[in-house]
Amino acid sequence: MLPGSMAMAGCSPDRAAFKMGNGQAAFNVEVVDTFESRAKGLMFRESMARFSGMLFVYDAPKRVSFWMRNTLIPLDMIFMDQTGLVTRVHDNAVPLDETSIFGGDQVFAVFEMNGGMAQKLGIQAGAMMQHPAFNQEIAAWPCKN
Repeated sequence: MLPGSMAMAGCSPDRAAFKMGNGQAAFNVEVVDTFESRAKGLMFRESMARFSGMLFVYDAPKRVSFWMRNTLIPLDMIFMDQTGLVTRVHDNAVPLDETSIFGGDQVFAVFEMNGGMAQKLGIQAGAMMQHPAFNQEIAAWPCKN
């Protein structure tokens, strides 16, 4: 296991884990699942704890793009489908950059973490997230409650 990792005995909305080829990593999670909370995201925050992040959850898979307007810290963006499977990773989004970052056409959730963490931990397309936001009947890595 990697630093900050732990076996997930169950799931809770404030914790998430990634499983990738070289191990697992767990994060404290802030879930944003309304239009207003997704629009604000991590804007204006000056820092974020190392194993923390924000999970954007949509009502259904959709085409998404992000930008870094008013975002002060570099971020990695992890785009996932409805099962929690990572479909794309955007490394080190540049603070305050308004260039559109395309995530895909069938994105159900996006996890933002500190820039550089995804590469350091080996999180890439094909990794899986475990979190109760995903329908557990189809989840790539279901919770074990």
